[in-house]
Amino acid sequence: MRTRITATALAAAICLALTGCLPDEEVSTTPKASAESTGDAGKKDTKDAAVGDTLSLKGTEDGEQLDVTLKKWLPTAPGSNEFNVPTDGKRWAAAQFELVNTGSKVYADAPSNGAKAVDSEGQRFDSWFGEIAAGPGMSSDVSMPKGDKTLGWIVFEVPKNSKIVSVQFAMNSGFANQTGQWTVK
Repeated sequence: MRTRITATALAAAICLALTGCLPDEEVSTTPKASAESTGDAGKKDTKDAAVGDTLSLKGTEDGEQLDVTLKKWLPTAPGSNEFNVPTDGKRWAAAQFELVNTGSKVYADAPSNGAKAVDSEGQRFDSWFGEIAAGPGMSSDVSMPKGDKTLGWIVFEVPKNSKIVSVQFAMNSGFANQTGQWTVK
């Protein structure tokens, strides 16, 4: 019995020590261009990212980095045909993202796994598999060397009356410590 308690305490201490070594979570909302530009009196422009803005995001490993641009936002995204439709009581919303590998490692991931839509009540909606009329979806399996880019739509199935106010993206299927967030209308 004493050995079991000691082992449990030791395991808990190791978990706490490891947790203390992990980097803090961060939500990035300052666009790349704004972070580099300065306004009057040398102060940085701190507007929140919106459609058209690029955020520089880091992955979980050294050398993993993307410039992520929310190119377009559709609060209601029609399906590509009569068979691609949302569930009753729901609608599809969609974000077109462009990902550019600015790191020193190959970016290999399923980008849609790291995307969420957030409504005015704080509810978060994961990506959804649906083909929309606006264009091709984001590949479910990308492998991009440094300098390569990919472009595609990520679809979200949300309640019809839900007002989406922001879209989020994180590398490593959403497990990276840094999440980008764009305000949408």
